[in-house]
Amino acid sequence: MPGRLFLTRPASDVSAAFGAAMPQGQGPRANIAPGQQIVVWDGAALRMMRWGLIPVGRVNARGRPVMETIVNARFETLFTKSAFENTRRGVVPCDGWYEWTGQARRKQPWRIAPGDGSLLGFAAIWDVWKAPGGAELAQVATVTCAPNGDVGPIHHRMGVILAPYEWSTWCSGNIADARSLCHPWPDGRLEVVKAEGVDWTGP
Repeated sequence: MPGRLFLTRPASDVSAAFGAAMPQGQGPRANIAPGQQIVVWDGAALRMMRWGLIPVGRVNARGRPVMETIVNARFETLFTKSAFENTRRGVVPCDGWYEWTGQARRKQPWRIAPGDGSLLGFAAIWDVWKAPGGAELAQVATVTCAPNGDVGPIHHRMGVILAPYEWSTWCSGNIADARSLCHPWPDGRLEVVKAEGVDWTGP
């Protein structure tokens, strides 16, 4: 989808990949959940944003703000849905992500990561939400597409994975350029294994 992320490689490796300084205090994290702060490349710098986007300006039939948080945005409606108007595009670096299968209380977690150990870059959208009291919060949602053959057996969606040479195009290209990048990653590049030894209660 992705459900949760992990980024455990040294911060210096992420910094080198993007040619930008990592935010202060960002070390390895084996369990990154929605609602937490994550590292995002905004096209120029790596910065911290909350994973979960409250669409700016979204209102219900009565004209009241809709506070529902969107963690993942479907690319099929990303460029046409009013909830995503005026969002900017970014890239979420990670080493991989987790998904679950099975019934409640007996769910099996799966760890999904590149077989060659390379850094992933998820396509994302972001903006700055202004709270009623005036506080501002940078927020981000990852972009999803249909799964490839590696992910399909365990989930009906996967994040849009961008190659490093596509990062700048996603962030600063036009809509047609960005839309052309929204497709499943080629089959055979991801390793899907049972997730063992992860502390799901902590960050």
